[in-house]
Amino acid sequence: MPLSTDLIDRLSAIVGAEHVRHTTGDLVPYARDATPLFDRLPDAVVFPADTAEVAAVLRLATEHRVPVVPRGAGSNLCAATVALNGGIVLVTTRMNRIREISPDELLAVVEPGVTTAALADAATAHGLLFPPDPGSRTVSTVGGNVATCAGGLRGLKYGVTRNYVLGLEAVLPTGEVIRTGGRLWKDVAGYDLTRLLTGSEGTLAVITEITMALLPAPADTGTGIAYFPDLAHAGRAVADILSAGIVPATLEFLDRSCVNAVEDFAALGLRRDAGALLLFGDDGTSDAVRRDLTRMAELCDAAGATEWTLAEDVAGAEALLTARRCSLPALSRLGSLTILEDATVPRPRIAEMVDRIDAIADRHTVTIATFGHAGDGNLHPTCVVADPNDTESIERAHAAFDDIFRTAIELGGTITGEHGVGAAKLPHLRAQLGDDQLQLLSRIKTAFDPARILNPGKLGS
Repeated sequence: MPLSTDLIDRLSAIVGAEHVRHTTGDLVPYARDATPLFDRLPDAVVFPADTAEVAAVLRLATEHRVPVVPRGAGSNLCAATVALNGGIVLVTTRMNRIREISPDELLAVVEPGVTTAALADAATAHGLLFPPDPGSRTVSTVGGNVATCAGGLRGLKYGVTRNYVLGLEAVLPTGEVIRTGGRLWKDVAGYDLTRLLTGSEGTLAVITEITMALLPAPADTGTGIAYFPDLAHAGRAVADILSAGIVPATLEFLDRSCVNAVEDFAALGLRRDAGALLLFGDDGTSDAVRRDLTRMAELCDAAGATEWTLAEDVAGAEALLTARRCSLPALSRLGSLTILEDATVPRPRIAEMVDRIDAIADRHTVTIATFGHAGDGNLHPTCVVADPNDTESIERAHAAFDDIFRTAIELGGTITGEHGVGAAKLPHLRAQLGDDQLQLLSRIKTAFDPARILNPGKLGS
């Protein structure tokens, strides 16, 4: 049901008429995010400029029981920002100021609309490092990263977004503004609401300011690549590297299908006869980087690598990293519809999981290629469908992913390592968490959002 003229006028009075969209043509771009097969036209889109405007919008929405879906850049891959029940999409991209970089305290204070790349660049300018680096880093916002607890290529060594969130300012659906945490690494006063809000996918509050921890930038980085006859040999190399006491900054893999798709797309000179590719890298002092890269290459060789090479300079390292970063666009060229998922299993079971994925793809007659983070067991099985209007093919793809998620749980893993639950994985959440924990999530949701207006149909529903 469309919003009344009175409600549109009141929203316009809060954020300015130029920052409210409510005609069909203006709403269409906000009917979906980066997740395929999920879309729903919202009734309005608003672009607040500050915390006070966010609070006023939420108070109005709660008063009239209008759903509100917080949104950053919409780059998430779990349909977390699709307005399943209509209502208002609240976009935070106008709130894009880096308020502070403090080298003395190793932290940054930013608004939620700041992009990941902008924060990383600002940190670099001060000789600092912002470690989280999701694949969408050039467009994804820091607020969105916090809302989904995004990961990235450096997760093994540096952790994920939650490891760097020191404090938050957030607005509850009833309009109260709360501050959680602060500027300290050590702060155990009360329940850890900062951790609770991190990964809550916009279902509990709207984040309006983030205090993020930074680290001193490493002096040097290096990257290498190794080819293996299959993923079992690559998995053995991963185990040997970590057993040797090396914690790489990067440890990524591509299966045979990904290697060939990337080579078709980017012409990087990758070996098409490889059953698997392992990308490894490290950072730190120059001597330590050279030592660890050489040792990792030796361990790959001992584990059965058919070939390995180390990048000679930064340009060479970037070329190798391109092989991993362009996996999704490369696979997207194979069909009109690309469904990218994530599931995580314990490291020793990566090869088994990929074999199970291949068997599942064969059983359901679908094309699935797999790449991911070998160091932390986070896999990205990617299904390519030739015709997005072929409902039978799409149903087979969904059935295949149902089996993949069940397999991940069976192997001691999770249905999502870094993308989030959103609407896409909500049907699988019960299998992982069970009834008691889902009921607890619902009670937490009600405590924060009594009217249940924030991102309904997602976590806590």
